[in-house]
Amino acid sequence: MLLKAASQSLTEQLAGRFAERIRNRLLASGARLPSVRQCAQQQGVSASTVVAAYDRLLAQGLVEARKNRGFYVREMATAQEERAQPAINSVASTKSSTGFQPQHNPVNATALIRGMFHGSSDKAQPGMGVFPMDWLETSFMPAAVRRVTSARALQEFSLNYGEPAGDSGLRQALSKKLASLNIPAAPEQIITTVGATHALDIVSRTLLRAGDYVMVEEPGWAIEFARLAAMGMRILPVPRRADGPDLEVMARYCEVHAPKLFVSVSVFHNPTGYCLTPGSAHRVLQLANTHNFHIVEDDTYSHLAPEHATRLCALDGLQRTVYVSGFSKILAPGWRVGYLAAPPELVERLLDTKLLATLTTPALLEKALAWCIDQGQLRRHAERIRTRLDIARARSVKLALAHGCSFAAEPAGLFGWVETLVDTDALAQRMLDEGYLLAPGALFHAARQPSTLMRINFATTQDAAFWKVFAKLRDGMK
Repeated sequence: MLLKAASQSLTEQLAGRFAERIRNRLLASGARLPSVRQCAQQQGVSASTVVAAYDRLLAQGLVEARKNRGFYVREMATAQEERAQPAINSVASTKSSTGFQPQHNPVNATALIRGMFHGSSDKAQPGMGVFPMDWLETSFMPAAVRRVTSARALQEFSLNYGEPAGDSGLRQALSKKLASLNIPAAPEQIITTVGATHALDIVSRTLLRAGDYVMVEEPGWAIEFARLAAMGMRILPVPRRADGPDLEVMARYCEVHAPKLFVSVSVFHNPTGYCLTPGSAHRVLQLANTHNFHIVEDDTYSHLAPEHATRLCALDGLQRTVYVSGFSKILAPGWRVGYLAAPPELVERLLDTKLLATLTTPALLEKALAWCIDQGQLRRHAERIRTRLDIARARSVKLALAHGCSFAAEPAGLFGWVETLVDTDALAQRMLDEGYLLAPGALFHAARQPSTLMRINFATTQDAAFWKVFAKLRDGMK
């Protein structure tokens, strides 16, 4: 709330609020500020106060005025983004005879990262991509760390780099875990990483070169779109359906662009919650064999899914596929332990890429994690989380429906893909004033465009107070 009795004027308070959001990337480059009239109504101030606040933002170089269109957040490209821009522009100008156009992601992906971890308030955040901290609290994790940090062991871990591919005990445990998913991966085919995102980066840097075409599911993870674009890749968005990727689109891309890689989330796809069907999986693998591209399967949410869920790597036997997963979502975000499993002929190349970037991964945490897996602690913890999530999902869905929303995909997993019937970019800014961080649908597309969808976290949207505020602000936009 803007306070008339505060030491700062209303103009200073309003300008400061927008400036903070822009600098914290909660307002991404290119985002449109509310019109003067809309902002005045939302904040309960005069139009002249809004004009004066926007003038301050102009003077600070944070926004730009576009004639007859309003005020927009200025582009704050990093040196890396500027270097990637020529390659990205060449993609945007390429129009194929298929009618499908390669896209880049103009969304500043760090807006999503910073936003997800920005402490806007102490309220449960519907746009968060992780479980609440109290869900992840355990007694076995501290015990695991104590077991591997005796004075002698701690000194040994600290004075050595550790094994290049990762702790052998953890890789053996992961091999057994993958076998339960029908994915044949010997310990020698597994490489530990600093989280699943690092694993995806290793695969991309090993298999791709600037200018290569990459197929990525859409809607999809904004970070993946931006990461590939920053590397100079040409992104081919593949519509994701309930049964899997749009195979006709993939086939046309293959005929015209000869893509080198397909990035897929088979199980509990983010943000829709879709799971791949066996029939669709077989056809994807047929395309990969016919057109000679690799597939990286991101199974970040494997701990929430049934073991019998269809996975490309299980059907393919790690021939053209690379499996990626991690433990940040289910166990310990701060530990940053992930891994990949790859065909034998790719392992050394992938390991070289890892060594060039990080030399090694933290052996202490990997040994602690191996103990948690071997003792069955991780399995039991995941079972508790799944049970709790099922209850949360049912409550969240009931509240969403009661407040006039619908679901664009059948609710499943951690996330819900919700239809709001209003522009969720604009709604997100209004909700931020109330202390709630949304994940608007535009963030999950290769090329930002207005969307009426939003992604919600079922674990953090069980509070009726959130939905009451949401419905009030949404109805005010209709």
